[in-house]
Amino acid sequence: MSAFTLPDIAAQATNSQLPLDWVGMCGIALPLQINGQILRASADAGVSLDDGASRGIHMSRLYLALEALEHQALSPVLLNAVLECFLDSHIGLSASAFLTLRFELMLKRPALISPLAGWKAYPVTLNAQLKDGVFHVELFVDVEYSSTCPCSAALARQLIQQQFLTDFGNRTLSHEAVLSWLGSAQGIVATPHSQRSVAKLQARLRQGINELPIEALIDHAEKALGTAVQTAVKRADEQAFALANGQNLMFCEDAARRLHVALKTLPWLGGFNLRVEHAESLHAHDAVAHSQWHW
Repeated sequence: MSAFTLPDIAAQATNSQLPLDWVGMCGIALPLQINGQILRASADAGVSLDDGASRGIHMSRLYLALEALEHQALSPVLLNAVLECFLDSHIGLSASAFLTLRFELMLKRPALISPLAGWKAYPVTLNAQLKDGVFHVELFVDVEYSSTCPCSAALARQLIQQQFLTDFGNRTLSHEAVLSWLGSAQGIVATPHSQRSVAKLQARLRQGINELPIEALIDHAEKALGTAVQTAVKRADEQAFALANGQNLMFCEDAARRLHVALKTLPWLGGFNLRVEHAESLHAHDAVAHSQWHW
């Protein structure tokens, strides 16, 4: 066994005397327990380097502290404990600790009409911070939905009206003839355009919340929008989806307002920042709206 002590270069002093806001590691692979699932996650872990005379931090101590996330269900209490471990291992060096987790939450979603169901993956980012003794958590979730343009719908209806006058202007109407016309491509000459859209939600949890209401946030947003994208479907489900789109015509401004009103009712939410993006099928660019509350 060597008689030499292994050198610790990070513990050596530096001549710069410059504190740093964040020092740590990014892209650490680790498993998380959420909703009874074991999910693969990527973590960014760091602390402030408030002692400007110190050359660096002890990154291996942060890495080892993350092991606690393997053995318990993810919760604000667990996140706080991990951040406290970060600081306990850097006494005299750091006063703030940070942890970012990125993963996909898998939720099984039922079809609208049929008994089918399928899995959807929701991208989630979780930011936890312990700074000046104050702990807070932010959730970032992407929710995909369909949006049908109200203007396009109105223009399509007008073309259908014009076609109706062309086909029936000089004819005696009968119930059977009109019904047949409505079910034909000759009658419905135009359809509104719709697009896959995404709501990017950033939600700050109130102090004292002991759970991570990720699924509740997703459910609330999808209910407010009314047109969440589907998984497994039969024709009856596709028809029900068409009906939902027709009853929820939305500009990006409409979607942002719906979400703003809906999110404000969540009792565990202390503030939010939201952005909706409609990937236009008419244009080569996207339509975007943004809103926030207590941010």
